[in-house]
Amino acid sequence: MEFEYVGYNEDRRVVKGRIVADNERTASDKLAQSGYQILSLKPLSALLTTSIVLMPSVKQEEIIMFSRQLALLLESGIGIVQGLELLRAQTPNKGLAKILDKIVNDLRGGSPLSAALGKHPAAFSKMYCKIIAVGEQTGQLEGVLRNLADYQEQATAAMRKVRQAMTYPIIVFLLAIGVGIVTVTFVLPPIMNLFKSFGSNLPLVTQILIWFLDFMTKYGVYLGVTILVLLVVAFFYVRTPAGGYQKDLIMLRLPVFGRLNLVNSLSRICRSIAMLFKSGLPLPDILTLTADSSGNRVIAKALLDVEQDIIKGESLAASMKKKPVFLPLMTEMTRVGEETGNLDNTLSIVSDSFEIEAADKLQTLLGMIEPAMTIAIGLVVGFLALAIFVPIYSSLSLVGK
Repeated sequence: MEFEYVGYNEDRRVVKGRIVADNERTASDKLAQSGYQILSLKPLSALLTTSIVLMPSVKQEEIIMFSRQLALLLESGIGIVQGLELLRAQTPNKGLAKILDKIVNDLRGGSPLSAALGKHPAAFSKMYCKIIAVGEQTGQLEGVLRNLADYQEQATAAMRKVRQAMTYPIIVFLLAIGVGIVTVTFVLPPIMNLFKSFGSNLPLVTQILIWFLDFMTKYGVYLGVTILVLLVVAFFYVRTPAGGYQKDLIMLRLPVFGRLNLVNSLSRICRSIAMLFKSGLPLPDILTLTADSSGNRVIAKALLDVEQDIIKGESLAASMKKKPVFLPLMTEMTRVGEETGNLDNTLSIVSDSFEIEAADKLQTLLGMIEPAMTIAIGLVVGFLALAIFVPIYSSLSLVGK
């Protein structure tokens, strides 16, 4: 249970914050042991607790900067509470400033940093908090913060490359759809009505276009509603465990895209396992955390199955080899890492290799998408030109005679 308090500290300054305790008496005792004289202590309502979810979002780049700056401040000899207060004062993100304010209050109430961070999952993931807890236990918080910043920076850079590469094709595709809707709705109907009034035999391409426009005029609304209903049903279905699993399975089996999705996911997983192993966590905990942050339910299930095999006494590489989702390079390098006691470095190498492969495949995919879109747009434009200009030319020829 979480309580909000107001009181005096040992310097007779008024302080306020939050503390987690089983009941009000335990919370009061904890604060008294910390040197606080309590003026007010009350439990937090559910509304106040859920208000954290409504805060402005915190970008990954801001968490990376926060980690690096906090590590630098701690290495400079500044206390963690003072360091967090400095970061809170200088951050331009109001959401992050509010989160840091609550973390500072929790630390003053006796909570460890990892527990205080864990109350804000929108900004700090479960993996982040777990590694911070390891840093607190080993006294290597500065090094852990730097490792976290490096890990997040590499993962963010990889995702940024994918977004940048896909921006141009997506913009062209959306523009093509927009132009098509405007053309079919406003431009073509008057022209086709004019052709109908000719009463003569129209070319086949023109007849096809007239049929398409008539169909859309009569049934376009029904077709749109049907598509919308199917999209809504699919949206809610993929939110269920079975639907989400099927969606992720399809994403891994798509032609061309499937391999790209797989190597991107495995790259993040290898880097996560390497960082967690380097932090000193046991393998079962590492696999649980990695499964939670994998982003793909098929791979997450495979990781949890591997975790159970390890608990039964199997090696990591032998268990991974039984799962087709883990590529041979990953399983073989894992075996080498286990045998040499250098698992974190070998998996980092695998992650780099997968990132290179993903970048190459993305460029190949873009090289296929752009000409395919150009050809498709050209065919549509050519079809419209034939459907419109052939009957006009025929009519002009008849007038000339």
